[in-house]
Amino acid sequence: MDVLDLARWQFGITTVYHFLMVPLTIGLAVLVAGMQTAWVRTGKQKYFAMTKFWGKLMMVNFAMGVVTGIVQEFQFGMSWSNYSKFVGDAFGAPLAMEGLVAFFVESTFLGLWIFGWDRLPKRVHLACAWAFSLATIGSAYFILAANSWMQHPVGVSLVDGKPRLNSIWALLTNNTALAAVPHTVAGCFAVGGAFLVGIAVWHLSRRKENTDVWRASLKLGGWVSMVAFAVLAITGDIQGKLMFQQQPMKMAASEALCHTEQPASFSVFAYGDVARPDCENVKSITVPALLSFLAHNDFSSEVKGVNDLVGEYQAKYGTNYPVDPALGELSGKPIDYVPNLPVTYWGFRLMIGLGALSTVAAAAVLWLTRKGRMPASKWFRWGALAGIAMPFLGNSAGWIFTEMGRQPFVVVPNPTGVDGVWMFTARGVSGLTVGEVLTSLILLTVTYGALAVLEFFLIRRYARAGVSGVLPPGSADKQSDALAFAY
Repeated sequence: MDVLDLARWQFGITTVYHFLMVPLTIGLAVLVAGMQTAWVRTGKQKYFAMTKFWGKLMMVNFAMGVVTGIVQEFQFGMSWSNYSKFVGDAFGAPLAMEGLVAFFVESTFLGLWIFGWDRLPKRVHLACAWAFSLATIGSAYFILAANSWMQHPVGVSLVDGKPRLNSIWALLTNNTALAAVPHTVAGCFAVGGAFLVGIAVWHLSRRKENTDVWRASLKLGGWVSMVAFAVLAITGDIQGKLMFQQQPMKMAASEALCHTEQPASFSVFAYGDVARPDCENVKSITVPALLSFLAHNDFSSEVKGVNDLVGEYQAKYGTNYPVDPALGELSGKPIDYVPNLPVTYWGFRLMIGLGALSTVAAAAVLWLTRKGRMPASKWFRWGALAGIAMPFLGNSAGWIFTEMGRQPFVVVPNPTGVDGVWMFTARGVSGLTVGEVLTSLILLTVTYGALAVLEFFLIRRYARAGVSGVLPPGSADKQSDALAFAY
C-alpha cells in the first residue's frame, strides 16, 4: 500500500467507528427529552424511570463520541493537509460553526442536565434537555453541510486556484445538504428506536418488575423505528434524484449499470463478477423501467451507464494524472473514474435492505407484544437484541457507499458550478512516508478497538442493571421517592 491507500483506510476506520456513536446520541437525546417531557406533564413514575435509564446510556455513548470525534478534526492536518489547504476557506466555515455554536450549546446544556437534577427548577431542567437534544441535530447539520459541499461545491469562487467562500448562506442551503440532513437524522432515530426495542424486550422477557417502563419503551422504540424508515424512504428518493444529476457515475455504479439504457431497469440483485466494468459476466434480477423513474420521475427516461460516463469524465477532467512526484505511484498514470463497483453496488443494497429489515422487525415486535403478550422463546429475546445492530450497519453501509462512490474525487465537480472547484483524492493527501501513516493507522485502530470494548462493557453493564441501576434502592415502585430524588 502507498500513503494514499493508508490515509484513506485510516480516515475510513476512524470515521465509521465515530459514526456508530453519532446516530445513537442524536436519536436517544431527542427521545430522552420526550420522555422527560411526558414525566413533567403527567408526573407518572414510569416516564421518570425511562428518562433516568435511557439518559444514562445516552451519556456513556456521548462521552465516547466526543473522544473519537476529536481525532476526526486532527486528521485533516495529519494526513490530508493538501486537501485542507485547498478547501479550508469554504470547508472550514461550517466546521467552525459546529464547534463554536452547536457543540458549545450541546456540551453546556448536557452538563446542566446531568448536574441539575436536584438543583434546577423542573421546567428549566427540562429546557436543558431539549436544548442539548436539538443542539445535537444542529451539530449534525453543520457537519453535513461541510460534507455536502465536498459532494456538491456551491457558494464559492475560484481565486488563485483555490475556492474562496462568497456566500455562507449558499453553502448552508446547498440542496445536497437539505436532502442529506433529514435523511441522516431519520437514520439516527432508526438507531435509537431499535436500541429501545432490543433492550426493552430483553428486560421484559427476563424480569417481572418495572414492566410498565419496558413496555412503554418498547412501544416508543417500535413506532419511532417505523416512522423513521418512512422518512428514510422519502428523503432517500430525493437524494437519489439529486445524485443522478450531480454524481451520475456514483449512481450508475450503485446499479452496476455499465451500459446506457432507455428505459433503465432497477437491479434488485446481481450475481457474477460485479467488479468488471464491462459487466459481461453480471446477471441481474431487475424491475423494468424502475431506475428511470427513480432517476428522473419518468419511466421512459435514459440513464447513462458507467462506460459512457467514463468518456465524458475523461473529456472534462483528463485521461491521466499529471506527472508529479507528490502523486506517488499515480503520477502520470491513467485516471480510473469508476468507483469500486462491488462496494457501491452492495453498499447501496445493504443500506436499503438493513433499513427495511429493521422496520419489519420493529413491526413484528409490536405485533407479538400487543395487549400485554410476551413470546417465551429465547430466540425472540436474542433476535430483538441482534436487531439493534441492523440500523447501525445500515447507516455505516450508506456512508461507505456515499464516500466510496465519489472516488476518485475528494471534492466532486459541480456540473453547474464554478469550473476548477474540484480535487482528486490523490492530490489531497499529505506528504508523509508510508511508515508515518502506517504507525498512526495502527495506533488509532488499536486505540479505537480498546474504546469499542470499553463502550460495549459500559453499555452492557448499565443496560443489564435496568431501572434499579439509576434509581435509589426501594424507589423504583414509589413515585414520591423518585420525585424526591429528582428535585
